[in-house]
Amino acid sequence: MAQPKPLERFEFEETDEGYLLTVAGAGGDPVSLAVTPDQMDAIIDALNDVLGGDDEFDDDDD
Repeated sequence: MAQPKPLERFEFEETDEGYLLTVAGAGGDPVSLAVTPDQMDAIIDALNDVLGGDDEFDDDDD
């Protein structure tokens, strides 16, 4: 297994079909992936699980 590289690029763009995710490691070529809305929801859920996030946002500006 190859050694992981530091993340150098991470971008999301909205498309007509869903989203375009582009990532690249340091010194590597970018990889663009088509992401469906359901897959985006799964990514968000996974990030919330890892980071201990909450589905509801606290708005302290009230």
